[in-house]
Amino acid sequence: MNPDDEVPVAICSDHAGYELKEFICDWLAEKQIPFKNFGTYSPDSCDYSDFAHPLAEAVEEEECKMGIAICGSGQGMTITVNKHAGIRGTLCWNPEIARLARQHNDANVCCLPARFINREEAVKVLEIFMNTDFEGGRHQTRIDKIPV
Repeated sequence: MNPDDEVPVAICSDHAGYELKEFICDWLAEKQIPFKNFGTYSPDSCDYSDFAHPLAEAVEEEECKMGIAICGSGQGMTITVNKHAGIRGTLCWNPEIARLARQHNDANVCCLPARFINREEAVKVLEIFMNTDFEGGRHQTRIDKIPV
């Protein structure tokens, strides 16, 4: 990902993902990658969908180039962002899954399981996710069949 690119990355979490989200926000800032934080803004208990929907809308409307959504298992965020027709959210827990999600599925939201991934592995996942291109070709045909 080109740090000079001005279109921000969207990021959000619920309470279970708050600490990891804050770490990733600091990492993005250090890398000079613009981002928009959709919350939550504290570790207080909250509902993941309240943050996942606005993030998904921003990516869908191309206000943000891609998204990072974090909750305890990653499942709640993944399910919620995928309710949006223009979103292909994927649960990523290692770099290989992230690479394949981008190459084969043109995923545009990376969902992280905060309770099952450490900071170092999360950064590796995001570096791969944000810097891997979609291969197109036979994969595009499959992507075209997703909307109902």
